[in-house]
Amino acid sequence: MERLQKIIANSGFCSRRKAEELIKQGEVFVNGRQVNDLGEKASYSDQITVSGHNLKLENKEYILLYKPRGVISTTSDEKGRKTVMDLVDTTNRLYPVGRLDYDTSGLLILTNDGELTNLLIHPRNGVEKVYVAKVEGAVSSFLIKKMCAGVMIDGKKTARAKAKIKKIDKKKNFSLVELTIHEGKNHQVKKMFEAVGYKVIKLKREKFGTLDLSGLKSGEYRHLTIKEVKTLYALTKKMV
Repeated sequence: MERLQKIIANSGFCSRRKAEELIKQGEVFVNGRQVNDLGEKASYSDQITVSGHNLKLENKEYILLYKPRGVISTTSDEKGRKTVMDLVDTTNRLYPVGRLDYDTSGLLILTNDGELTNLLIHPRNGVEKVYVAKVEGAVSSFLIKKMCAGVMIDGKKTARAKAKIKKIDKKKNFSLVELTIHEGKNHQVKKMFEAVGYKVIKLKREKFGTLDLSGLKSGEYRHLTIKEVKTLYALTKKMV
């Protein structure tokens, strides 16, 4: 038996907080009975209806995908472009944990565990994400430090970040910079570099929390182990 809001969140229908709001609003029924108490518990074998939708309670699945460039980080695309779901073989309804831009490659988690998704993407938990950016020109260590101290993007200042200059190629006029952030604003990494005068040519996410791309080639994926999932849960609780 689990609290009802946790079961709803785990189904991927919505976040736990949103589930609590729906319970208070009388939008949730268990085996035909309206539920308004946030302390109510249910089992995964119960028939749970939320806002008129019968929940399909699936077995939890966790996939680590090495997303290639030119693939959309959504479950479907109205323009008919290839999505991350075209790259994995599953019968479950999985959703990306955050997104990577169309032209960005790297580590992306796909799951139907709504609770873990919310824990990983919530800025409060500070889960680190490591990117390697190829930028135009020879970067200045002063400007990179300035960027890491926080820059204004979309009217808000970014949180402190960490960076390491991996390579400067003056002949080919580019630099490689490893950037570690724990936020997830829209196009954040590209905008951070733009804020200090650099254009990102290529971008790859190499790490997410305790996970990396070891053993995978672009377009390949693997399932997370139980130990890896437990470690991700423990990481988010540690960060709170």
